[in-house]
Parts: sequence; structure tokens; C-alpha cells
Amino acid sequence: MIEVKNISKTFGETKILKDVSYTINKGMTNLVIGQSGSGKSVFLKSLVGLHSVDTGEILFDGRDMTKMKSAELKQLREEIGMVFQGGALFTSSTVEDNVRFPLDMFTKFSKKEKQKRIDYCLEHVNIGHASNLFPSEISGGMQKRVAIARAIALNPKYLFCDEPNSGLDPVTAIVIDNLIQDLTRELNITTMVITHDMNSVMEIGEQIMFIHKGNKWWQGNKNEIFNTDNKELNDFVFASNLFKSIKQQR
Repeated sequence: MIEVKNISKTFGETKILKDVSYTINKGMTNLVIGQSGSGKSVFLKSLVGLHSVDTGEILFDGRDMTKMKSAELKQLREEIGMVFQGGALFTSSTVEDNVRFPLDMFTKFSKKEKQKRIDYCLEHVNIGHASNLFPSEISGGMQKRVAIARAIALNPKYLFCDEPNSGLDPVTAIVIDNLIQDLTRELNITTMVITHDMNSVMEIGEQIMFIHKGNKWWQGNKNEIFNTDNKELNDFVFASNLFKSIKQQR
């Protein structure tokens, strides 16, 4: 579990996050949604240590990241898996070598142990057949699967996904959503997904926080989102005619 307590972040004279609190539960897909520029990406980067917050606490199973020294931070980062927007694969490395990278960096596994872990991760995302291919030789959806396999290579306690469906068609996006949810439950990890994709919200939104202009504006689940009277959330969620019609049918 990750407990975020009253964090704020300012760049220059602009306050991006304003006293935000959110509990990210273990074994659940926890979503953060909001318009571009709302602060959700800064929120994610604060949780993975890319930004230091001005005020507040970020507790990873009771350990406050904001008070950690460099050695403790290094250890915590080894417990975190990250799926970057766009995948961020090494284009000159094969699928297998992309997944091997964190194992080479952070473990003392033998060659045989690394191969066993690579095979396990690739099979779990159903892409073992493509282990010797390069990213340019596989589809966008397959690339996202490789990125997820790499993110779970170190058997992380925490998984962060930044717009994992970016650039994917709707059908493939649903497959990736379900994969993330299945891995979260199967591996019993603490997962947070940053997204603006309402299909993802409806598919896997077990717990959702809506950020509006740097504030935590609403929290609930994918069922409760249809019944809220929060104007800003409704404007965001039901911007498309599709979701307006779904709400009217309920």
C-alpha cells in the first residue's frame, strides 16, 4: 500500500499539486485521471522519486520516501516497476534483452537464473514467441507487453503505468488494461495507472482519483463515477457522446 498524505509541489510560482492525499491499495488497479496539465504526471513523478515534494508524506508500506537518504531511496526504487508512456524500449536490443536489462543492472543472478526470469515474464504477458525480435519488428501492443514484462522483471512490490494505452487502438488497449489488472491480482502488487482513457476507467477502475487543477477533486470507483454530481468530473468523463449515452441508460 502507498499512502500519499497532503503533498504539494510548486514549480517557480506555479503550484502544481495542492495538498493531495490518496491511498493506493495493494492488489487493486488504482487509477489517476484528469485533463492534460491537471497535475497527474507530476503526481506520478513525485511517487517514483523523480520530483521531490515541497510538503507532505509518501509512505510505501509505512516507509516515508520524503525522509529517505540516498541508500534507502535506491533500495525502494528497486522495488518499483515502471511502464513508461510509449514503452521506452531499447530499439537496438531484442525483446529478451530489454527484459534482461534491469536484471543485469540490479541483480547478481546467474545467466541461467536471469534466463528463467526472462522466460517467466515474457510468458506472463503472452509474448514469449517474440523473444528474439526487435521492437521495430513487433506491433505497438506487443511493445507495450514487452514494457510490462520488463517492469515486472525484478518482481516489484509497486507498479506504475504512465498512459499505458497511448497510441493503441481501442481493442488492443482493452487487452493491455486487462493484462495490467490480471498481473496486479496474480502478483498481489500495488498498482497505479495514470490515464485519460475513459475506456480504461470503465474497464479496470477499481479505485479512481480525479485531479483537477492540482487538487484531488473526486475519488470513487467505475460504478460510482456514473452517479456523481461533481460538475468538473462529469465534464471530463462525459465529454464524448458514447459515455453520455451510457450514463443515460443507467
